[in-house]
Amino acid sequence: MAYRLLADGVVIIHLCFIVFVILGAFFVLKWKWVIWLHLPALCWGVSISYFGWVCPLTPLENWFRQSEGGVGYQDGFIAHYLLPIIYPDGLTQGHQLLFGTILLLLNGTIYFTLWIRQR
Repeated sequence: MAYRLLADGVVIIHLCFIVFVILGAFFVLKWKWVIWLHLPALCWGVSISYFGWVCPLTPLENWFRQSEGGVGYQDGFIAHYLLPIIYPDGLTQGHQLLFGTILLLLNGTIYFTLWIRQR
């Protein structure tokens, strides 16, 4: 039971991190200091998308699930939890590149707007 709760906690943290990567620039508009947290998170999120890396939270979650006697999964967090909703057929390299590009465009637009306001 404890390992299952830990695995579920990792999923929640993972999801919060993904939301922060996607929308963190909006927080920067309100609190400027958040940029020091968001830019590294954004770089990590884009790198995961572009290079097909596996986030360390995924193996951690799998380890907790397997320690509880459950079954882990081989694909990444997005492919396992989110893509069945968005892309039922599975994750491709093209999708990952698209996600990374959307991240860059969305956040780049917000940061550009912030930069213009500062001038």
